Amino acid sequence: MTARTLFDKVWDAHAILTGPDGTTLLWIDRHLVHEGSFHAFAMLDRDGRGVRRPDLTFGVADHYVPSHPRSQQIADPEAAGLIARLAANAAKHGFDSMGMDDPRQGIVHVVGPEQGITLPGLTLVCGDSHTATHGALGALAFGIGASEVAHVLATQTLWQRRPRQMRITIDGRLGPHVSAKDLILAVIAAIGSAGAVGHAIEFAGPAVRALSMEARMTLCNMAIEAGSRTGMVAPDDTTFAWLAGRARAPAGAAFDTAVAAWRALASDPDATFDRAVRLEGSAVAPMVTWGTTLDSALPVTARLPDPDSLPDPEARARTAEQLAYMGLVAGTQLAGTRIDQVFIGSCTNGRIEDLRAAAAVLRGRRAAVPGRVVAGSVPIQRAAEAEGLDRIFTAAGLAWGEPGCSMCTGINGDYVAPGARCAATSNRNFAGRQGPGARTHLMSPAMAAAAALAGAITDVRQEASP
Repeated sequence: MTARTLFDKVWDAHAILTGPDGTTLLWIDRHLVHEGSFHAFAMLDRDGRGVRRPDLTFGVADHYVPSHPRSQQIADPEAAGLIARLAANAAKHGFDSMGMDDPRQGIVHVVGPEQGITLPGLTLVCGDSHTATHGALGALAFGIGASEVAHVLATQTLWQRRPRQMRITIDGRLGPHVSAKDLILAVIAAIGSAGAVGHAIEFAGPAVRALSMEARMTLCNMAIEAGSRTGMVAPDDTTFAWLAGRARAPAGAAFDTAVAAWRALASDPDATFDRAVRLEGSAVAPMVTWGTTLDSALPVTARLPDPDSLPDPEARARTAEQLAYMGLVAGTQLAGTRIDQVFIGSCTNGRIEDLRAAAAVLRGRRAAVPGRVVAGSVPIQRAAEAEGLDRIFTAAGLAWGEPGCSMCTGINGDYVAPGARCAATSNRNFAGRQGPGARTHLMSPAMAAAAALAGAITDVRQEASP
């Protein structure tokens, strides 16, 4: 048999047929929807169709959910209406949905793995680009558009064109206070924000194997920011230990049987990739974005680029435009750049490990600027509160919000003011992402905590508690 990659094995197991144009009809094992999926349900209603497999469909309210206490009414009637519409569609079509009052509620890409909905070797889709997160468990997961959401709802299948494949190998180990967020920002800086367009990424190597499941999810979450629709990590003992006991994961003897099958999902030793990238993990420093694209990430110790030093006219113009929007001066130190607030949360960095990392920096200290900390799900929120992390954040002067996408998306009442500068642990920094005129610097939870203490971008390796 021809040697196959992890991607090949999952794709081939779900291919129903290939059309004359080369596209493949895939069976979809899990379909996640959120309140923004209302367009697709409207298409079903228009065509008089139902949900083909409600048992494989899962709803989560997250994008428009405010982070203020659940006892308060949602101020925006449109947001309230979308959340109510998701609940109504779930009741109409008979699928499980986790609304604002559900103890499982959270961000869709946090809830899926947490509840054991996401499992190795499955295909999983959602109407959100950061569905790539679920690939950390060895699933083939990717975001889809509204018409594709409707197609999956109606048929539990989806037409897709097979992408090329890229393996990104990280050798060595990450240094102290260097996280998966720093690693993926370094990868994107190295290959560009369009470097993986048309490819499916598999992350591999010793540094990746050493990562926790939460960290692997951060890595795969931002594969989309390198241009790929999906990122994957082959399942291993770390994966299996993390899945054991999850609500929707197999249990008992069935779990042992599943693990035996999941072990076969690793890429064959002689499998070939269309492109290979290799980085040294020990060379990665804490990273910060300075511009409005993801490949604008630099080590915190670096200086801002000077457009005049760039030979390419388009690069000069693009760099100058980004510096102007961000209100930054070419050639100055990135560290020391003043910030106005911080945001710690999102489907990228809202898991318990992320909250612990931020709390470790903030413990016993007072932030110089305001900020908001939001857990990725209710179970994570409760776990953090049981550990006293919420009290560390509030004692530092930061707000402790209810689970949801919060300030990452700027569509739920949590905004960054025009012209204000935010140190954020989320996944996108384009102009206006966190609100009209907002200036976003992406970084890890520990780096955001260090920035909160200093009121400026700073190297967490200098600010971290002993």
